[in-house]
Amino acid sequence: HHSDRIHVTLTFAQSIDAKIAAKYSRQLILSGIDSLRMTHWIRTRHDAILVGIGTALNDDPQLNVRHLPPADPPHHLPRPIILDSHLRFSLSSKLLANYNAGTGRRPWILSIHSDDPQWLARKDALEHAGVKVISVHTSDSLLPLPPLLQTLHSLGIRSLMVEGGARIIASFFSSPDLLDNIIITVAPTIVGDDGLGYALPISLPTNFTHTHSQIFGPDTVVAWSKI
Repeated sequence: HHSDRIHVTLTFAQSIDAKIAAKYSRQLILSGIDSLRMTHWIRTRHDAILVGIGTALNDDPQLNVRHLPPADPPHHLPRPIILDSHLRFSLSSKLLANYNAGTGRRPWILSIHSDDPQWLARKDALEHAGVKVISVHTSDSLLPLPPLLQTLHSLGIRSLMVEGGARIIASFFSSPDLLDNIIITVAPTIVGDDGLGYALPISLPTNFTHTHSQIFGPDTVVAWSKI
């Protein structure tokens, strides 16, 4: 892949009926331990992991590789990055606790620059707690993906694992030229109307090809790559 752009892997778990989260901000656990370990192994192959603020607040994820057996030398730990336009990130998150305990990397937050005193006060509080806040100047109310990726590239990120939630998954699916790999874990669960799905393009671009399907415990992992 070209060194002037970030290599992006989109990966998430879904139910048979293509639900990726529960309504009303409840966490939905879909992956079994085997496919989770596979996901954690893929994490070690990336510089950073990106999630949205909804996922960060709902699931309070650790975004580490704790399900892998210990290794010597230790597994590479990806940088946790949260897309958080209005700086709603919680000071009591596991990501911050792990960083301050020396067991996790410093979380980065990508936000939209604002001169609003409340935004600036939240930025100060987050930075004081250990977060690196990266503000992107844009007139949009949501962070557009190309400048977001350019900003991360300028900070040395060369490979990014995008893990959700629904809005970020939909954004990348609607800009598939930014993607290099898509890895979807399908769990043998039907969630029904209590679940949230994601928006999909009508079809993947013709330059994506199915490369792999594998069973991990009860789950099926399906991968596509850009040719």
